[in-house]
Amino acid sequence: MSRVIAIANQKGGVGKTTTAVNLAASLTATKRRVLVIDLDPQGNATMGSGVDKSDVQYSSYDILCEGVDIRNCLLPTDPGGYKIVASNGDLTAAEVHLLEVENGELQLRTALGTIAEDYDFILIDCPPSLNMLTVNALVAAKSILIPMQCEYYALEGLSALLDTINKIRESLNPDLAIEGLLRTMYDPRNNLAVQVTEQLCKYFGDKVYRTIIPRNVRLAEAPSHGMPVITYDKTSKGAQAYLALAGEILRRDELKEQVANA
Repeated sequence: MSRVIAIANQKGGVGKTTTAVNLAASLTATKRRVLVIDLDPQGNATMGSGVDKSDVQYSSYDILCEGVDIRNCLLPTDPGGYKIVASNGDLTAAEVHLLEVENGELQLRTALGTIAEDYDFILIDCPPSLNMLTVNALVAAKSILIPMQCEYYALEGLSALLDTINKIRESLNPDLAIEGLLRTMYDPRNNLAVQVTEQLCKYFGDKVYRTIIPRNVRLAEAPSHGMPVITYDKTSKGAQAYLALAGEILRRDELKEQVANA
């Protein structure tokens, strides 16, 4: 059964798409079967995976609004090696459609149910807002990975996201868990970054990943070449950080399995 993880934070520019693409490539490098669902109308995960968002037959819009079988929407990525459901500007119309149809918040979960056995990990790249697209992702997911910068407004935004998670649990997805909090664009020379880290660890404990994603030029350059950073420059600090994150997630899963079987 696949692990469905929504990568979400209503604040923009925190590294959601960077995390979706590079975690997908890093998990693929460990021989896991990985699918990325691009739910952001900007289509950055699509472009960052080397897929032309303006030249796809079917996108995530077609799954959510037209009832197209998700299997018809799966695209290979090269050199990432994972599959992706692309997104483009068509998805902006999905918000209104999903509000108008019955059970609009369940569309993605229903679609993913048909391919759950085909992948080890399904990563959903959410838009930078708490709209019906994000709600679809949180209803479909088993857990949520929250990328965040260690800056002044980060904790305030996190509070709003946690409120949304609690509401989703109460009404639509009682099993939704916090996968982990990922510190991105981290600069250890910044005193505020250190202070926010202390607060995160105080309130969330081991939910805060030990892996930290640093500010890294190669990580920022890779999307413009349509490839994950581990392909663009596997020796870079950014590439090493995402490989470490994949390893940390897999070790956590192994530990949970051992505890469950004990």
